[in-house]
This record gives sequence, structure tokens and C-alpha cells, in this order.
Amino acid sequence: MIDTHLLLEKGATYRHAEAGEIIFNEGAPATFYYQLVSGRVRWSHFDDNGKEVLHRIVEAGEAFGEFPLFDGEPYAASAVADSPCTILRLGAAAFHELLAEHPDIHFAFSKSLVSHLRFKFFLFNALAKNNPQTALVELIDYFNRHGQLICKDCNRLMVTRQQLANMLGLRVETVIRAIKQLQQEDKLCIVKGKVFVPADGV
Repeated sequence: MIDTHLLLEKGATYRHAEAGEIIFNEGAPATFYYQLVSGRVRWSHFDDNGKEVLHRIVEAGEAFGEFPLFDGEPYAASAVADSPCTILRLGAAAFHELLAEHPDIHFAFSKSLVSHLRFKFFLFNALAKNNPQTALVELIDYFNRHGQLICKDCNRLMVTRQQLANMLGLRVETVIRAIKQLQQEDKLCIVKGKVFVPADGV
């Protein structure tokens, strides 16, 4: 979201993380602004039994963990490297200086925060219908409309069945059955275990 050169001028540093590495934990104080350079990061909540609730998958070029930098509260969820990744991080004080100097960037973050909030409302509405297949269709259509988590070259869905289940709060077996049903209805295509989405949506 922020130009790399601008971040580096403000003192940002690179950090590398391996798949599965925790970048920050839920409840920890926010001391950095994070921007993903390469790889993917899961922004998740883990309950006492270790079950994951997946709030968002962060892709290269996106920011994550920025919420507490606006309200001063601890992190509401944990960030975990989903693959080997490179991250730029900038100290909280320098981040606030940058926003004060660049109102356009501040406004862009306001739009981003609203977008995340709208996605949460979208998920709640999809799940309230109490129909896993409908919820899955609406989620995949959302990814398609917003150009997220679907390969632009081959239309492959870039999330696992487990990640879909964690995002929708469903059992993975339920998601697997829903995907098979959608395949039978010619709404999805499965090739060698990979799920492909029609160009015009599900």
C-alpha cells in the first residue's frame, strides 16, 4: 500500500519469515507497521483447542496488522507466514509521522479499513443463510469480483479446502462435499485435486 522507497526512507527494515513462523501474536502490543513484499501471510485467531479462524489471507503488496496502530489496542489476531515470505516493517512512531506527512496515504488506509469491515459483514451475511454451499459460492464469487486469491492466468483457486473451512467457520469435510457438489453442477472444475473457477464466476 505504501511505496517501498518511502518506507525505507522512514527507516523500515526487511524481515524474512519461514512458512509457519509467527510474525506477531494476538494480544501483543503493536510496535510495527507490516507490509508484505513476497509470499503470503494468514491473519488468524486460534482458540484454546488450537482451532484456527482465518480472518484474511494477505498477499504481496498488502499491509497487515495495521488496526492497532490506529486505536492503540493490542493485536486482535495473530499473523502467521503461510509460505516463506519477505516483509517490510516500520516502527509505529515513524508510521504515524508518515501518515501525518501524507494525508493521501492516511485516506487510503481509511478506505482499506472500511473494505475489511465490509468483508466481515459479507461473511456474516453469507453464513447467516445456514447453507454451506451457498456460503462457499458467495465467498468464491467475492474473490473473483475483487481479483483476490484466484490465479489471474489459469483461474485456479489459490486457497486450500482447509483454509476455506477456517474462513467460513465450517468443517473441512463440509467444504469438500460442497465443492464436489459444485463440480457436479459444472460450477467448479477440479483437476488433479486443484479447484478452478469459471472466468464468469461460480
